[in-house]
Amino acid sequence: MGSIDSYIFRTTLTSFAVVMASLTGVIWITQALRGIDLMTSQGQTILTFLGLTGLAVPVLILVIAPVALMIAVAHTLNRLATDSEIIVMNAAGLSPLRLFRPFVYATMVVSAIVILIGAYIAPDGLRRIARWDSEITADVLANVLQPGRFAQLEQNLTIRVRERQPGGLLVGVFIDDRRDPNDRISIIADHGTVVKNKDGSFLVLDDGHLERFQGNQQEPALVAFSRYAFDMSKFSRARDVAYGIREHYLWELIWPDPNDPLLKQLPTQFRSEMHDRLLAPIYPFFFAAVTFAFLGLARTTRQSRNFSMVGAVLCAFVIRLIGFALSVIANQTPYVAGLQYLLLAAAIAISVWLIHRNVVIEPPSQLVDAINALNTSFRRLIRRPMPA
Repeated sequence: MGSIDSYIFRTTLTSFAVVMASLTGVIWITQALRGIDLMTSQGQTILTFLGLTGLAVPVLILVIAPVALMIAVAHTLNRLATDSEIIVMNAAGLSPLRLFRPFVYATMVVSAIVILIGAYIAPDGLRRIARWDSEITADVLANVLQPGRFAQLEQNLTIRVRERQPGGLLVGVFIDDRRDPNDRISIIADHGTVVKNKDGSFLVLDDGHLERFQGNQQEPALVAFSRYAFDMSKFSRARDVAYGIREHYLWELIWPDPNDPLLKQLPTQFRSEMHDRLLAPIYPFFFAAVTFAFLGLARTTRQSRNFSMVGAVLCAFVIRLIGFALSVIANQTPYVAGLQYLLLAAAIAISVWLIHRNVVIEPPSQLVDAINALNTSFRRLIRRPMPA
């Protein structure tokens, strides 16, 4: 890799990293706010909250990476054009296709990252989220015992906690157990904690009293205790985790287990997800090629470059939108998946042909004149003095 290639390669990847981190951070914050109830209503720690929301970041990267690459390529080309470096490179004999080569190298790095994330990292993160969510759901203390509420764990068993304090201390615990019609138990304790060990999960209560109403007695038996363990093992068992299609690794989609119940139930969606994973690393090449086709050649005016940038964004948006539509249709019609490959192949081929033929994509002169006239009229309107 020559000095020019190395310079463009480093600039593009640096810009990609900055844009990728910025976009991922913004979108992650908006998504994480939806899960804030993990800390509020379910009493989970900040580490659990960050862990669960952080595991979803690879899924965001799969969607954001092509867009971030497009912005990085546009930024690099705009920088080269602003400093007149593109003109110097063209004068030195570098063809547009030769100048496109370092951008291809950068795109290959991004594509490799997308392949790794789509094949293993993203589905593995989703699997961890599913298992973690199962454990949280099975945690009665976090999911059911909410302060000030009567929680019915099952029929004829009600528990209420007045307050939850730091360290897992439960204050003001009330239990009404009517599961045995001949032996009703009511327990009131000053405080308690949940203890998990090899024997199960127990709500250990301190400083309280127990009232036992037996069927053959008219008066209840009242027992004061300093410590009492109420068995909650039945309510703290994690459910079996069933992985969905998105939780399957790429090789499990390409070579599925014939006995996979999900494959038998949703064979078309199974294959559609496989094609989406295979297409994901191809999209960065299209986004890079279409951006270079619109911005890779020298422009006479700044406004012309602005029009070209808008054209590149619109073209990328339309192709990606068609790709999403075909992906949805492929869930019901298997052969449509092949059209996605043809769409990307045609879009990349046309972009590379434009680059090779040194075709400058300019907006219509009538449109430029109309917008210039509109801008002039708008500036005059702003500058017009207001009547006294």
